[in-house]
Amino acid sequence: MTHSFETRAIHDGQAFDPTTGAVVPPIYQTSTFVQDGIGGFRGGYEYGRSANPTRDSLQTVLASLEGGSAAFSFASGLAAEDALLRAVLSSGSRVVMGNDVYGGTHRLVSRVWAPWGVTLETVDMSDLDAVRAAARPGETTVLWVETPSNPLMKITDIEGLAEIGHAAGALVVVDNTFASPYIQQPLALGADVVVHSTTKYLGGHSDTLGGALVVRDDELASKIGFIQFGVGAISAPMEAWLTIRGIKTLGVRVDRHSENAQAIAEAIVSHRAVERVYYPGLPSHPGHELASRQMKRFGGMLSVGVRGGAPAARRFAESTEVFQLAESLGGVESLIGYPSEMTHASVRGTELEVPDTVVRLSVGIESVDDLVVDVLQALDRLE
Repeated sequence: MTHSFETRAIHDGQAFDPTTGAVVPPIYQTSTFVQDGIGGFRGGYEYGRSANPTRDSLQTVLASLEGGSAAFSFASGLAAEDALLRAVLSSGSRVVMGNDVYGGTHRLVSRVWAPWGVTLETVDMSDLDAVRAAARPGETTVLWVETPSNPLMKITDIEGLAEIGHAAGALVVVDNTFASPYIQQPLALGADVVVHSTTKYLGGHSDTLGGALVVRDDELASKIGFIQFGVGAISAPMEAWLTIRGIKTLGVRVDRHSENAQAIAEAIVSHRAVERVYYPGLPSHPGHELASRQMKRFGGMLSVGVRGGAPAARRFAESTEVFQLAESLGGVESLIGYPSEMTHASVRGTELEVPDTVVRLSVGIESVDDLVVDVLQALDRLE
């Protein structure tokens, strides 16, 4: 019997403890495992870096929710990304990346991998003709996209991108952090790899760091599995357990995140202090129709272009009360940030530079009335 998403989020990889019957499996907080004679591993467990039952549980549920054949859990989102790149890149490889992605992803390729002979080109991934021109057959190793993108909320046609990438012989990678597997299923649309910062919506409570890769190809899974073991940037048992706990409520949380974000977007779109609201749930968003087909909901992230230049945008970011000024996103609490000097400071002076009038909101699950009032009072101060 195939269960629904919400049921799998709670049960896959989460069988009750056979010894005690505990509904919540224990945290296997151990570095090593006793062997039944030399090489006699119990359940295949030898040492905490190679495998751990708690991490295996997390990887099982991640693969289930994204529809992959295998998943791998890491200590951070960037550790996951780096492991993938180690598995597929070599000197002379070429990466084509969206021109609106998390600044740390661009930094990883441009400042860590480029000195080793990897070429990086950025392109507007929402423009399939531009992607087709950039993805030169025989030269392009990876097409890397975020959709919705960070922080300008561009929407990319995953199915169309996958066709272009595969025609060029490239691996198609989708960062699904903003959407989460509850909203969007990139592998079902043709992507080869899904990347997550599990710190965000999957963990959901701003109390754990982590990253993940989900794949559908067994050969690629084998390569990534070796890198995970050989390099060792694994998620710790407690971090894995906290992420599992967060995943159990992912569906109900993302429903509330999305409802609250939609309400805020509609409440501020005509405000005199607002130049533009970047949210795919608005019919005015250029990617609205595509997002309606590709995504179950429109998500909890939105950005605001503020009139009055950088000083006004900074005042807005520093004037909210319920929204807290902090980096990160996807937790139950609402956060506000100024990307050009926070999450995307590392891409200033590049094609990915974020306008200094843009403020990013991670809309939490608090009372929607409180959130709308908070954002409006902060915008009113700018008039």
